[in-house]
Amino acid sequence: MKSKRRALLLALGGIAATSLGWGFSSSSEVSAGEPLVSQAAYQQMSVGHANVQRPTSVSMPSGNLAPLGIQQVGYFDSGCDSACDCGGGADCGCAVSGYGPELECGCDAEYGCDCDAGCALGGCLADGLAWDLGEPFSLFGQAGAISAGGWAQLGYHSKALPLFNSRPDEFQLHQMWLYAEKSIDTSNGFDFGGRIDYVYGTDSQDTQAFGLDNGHWDTDWDNGPDYGHALPQVYGEAGYGDLSVKVGHFFTIIGYEVVGAPDNFFYSHAYTMYNSEPFTHTGALATWNIGDDITAYGGYTFGWDSGFEDNGDSFLGGVSANLTDHVTVTYATTGGRFNEESAERGYMHSIVTDVTLTDKLQYVGQSDLLTTEDAVGNTIRDTIGYNNYLIYTVNDNLAFGSRMEWWNAEFGGEDFDIYELTLGVNIKPHANVLIRPEIRWDWIDGDTAVLAANDIAGLEDNDDSQTTFGIDTIFLF
Repeated sequence: MKSKRRALLLALGGIAATSLGWGFSSSSEVSAGEPLVSQAAYQQMSVGHANVQRPTSVSMPSGNLAPLGIQQVGYFDSGCDSACDCGGGADCGCAVSGYGPELECGCDAEYGCDCDAGCALGGCLADGLAWDLGEPFSLFGQAGAISAGGWAQLGYHSKALPLFNSRPDEFQLHQMWLYAEKSIDTSNGFDFGGRIDYVYGTDSQDTQAFGLDNGHWDTDWDNGPDYGHALPQVYGEAGYGDLSVKVGHFFTIIGYEVVGAPDNFFYSHAYTMYNSEPFTHTGALATWNIGDDITAYGGYTFGWDSGFEDNGDSFLGGVSANLTDHVTVTYATTGGRFNEESAERGYMHSIVTDVTLTDKLQYVGQSDLLTTEDAVGNTIRDTIGYNNYLIYTVNDNLAFGSRMEWWNAEFGGEDFDIYELTLGVNIKPHANVLIRPEIRWDWIDGDTAVLAANDIAGLEDNDDSQTTFGIDTIFLF
């Protein structure tokens, strides 16, 4: 395990050096860090889209990106193979035909195709594949700083995964989510607010306060073996100037992926997120905007995934920094007693690096380290993980993504290497609708019987490899 940690640290150092040494093109109007998912619905705001909760006094863009003009989708008659020469005023002759008027490409393009992109994917072709998202609608609306909304996530996956998607070959309701919030605005001094989230569905049992399984808070709100209810967030927040503090039950700042479906690119989840990170905390967390490019976090929590009662004593904090206009690094950590019943104590951190490679291409690298033991020093969990995300945003309606993960853990005295590769698409036919098909491959290097003996959920039929197709649709309201 130690040699693997050294290898991981060397790899991380190489990636960081490469990222910081990259030469980028001029800043763009649309960043690759703006995925198609609706950030506004979930309002788990971020720096560089790492899972860090910014104070709501910071002005953030709407999750629904501005739609392009209505354009017909057809086949392309490409008269050029490269970018046009804008200086010469040439018309490359690229056009969309078949359904309505031609869409010209070139320097005099009516819809403003990018001359530097020519007729390739991301130039005229990208605009030709775009359509009007329509006007977003809200079921409850907003009154000043008070807002309410939610979403419904329905999905299907062909195989069982031990990561939320554990009910295979069945169309199911993953999340029926409702939230109400009063955001704070500290631009004129002191303000206060708060938020409450409720979810029903097959994902609810995975986001209950299961860290202390005593039937309190929402841990016994089950409806059969798979469905149930949860209250993952109930907190108050107060702020003044650049400082805000939330007190109550809230989502973690650890990691890149989150529980709320609209804020993830993929339908399925990473092993690292599910097995090595907390989901919720109860306690207090302060957020301090030190400047335009640095935000610090610090607070005290009652362990991991607990309701409003003592389940440990732990620190939660970190820092997020915009190193350049294109590179953001977020370090988040928690340490102390994580669980009262098992006396688990230790240290955990995640480092998320978000790099805007081009106007449309975004890379996210995440590394996690978790090491815990019991009261007498016996190892409980010892894991490391590394996730790589590459997301190409074609336009407001379409994006392609990949996730490659390595997760290493020790169970029953045996070392396991678990890998997964996921390829997915985000399709947004309307401002309130998101469709996410994906195909995923999982491999386990290790004795899967040992996983089962240690109550660690593995792949379906206890196999050591698996191919899974999944698709879900999210309706925002």
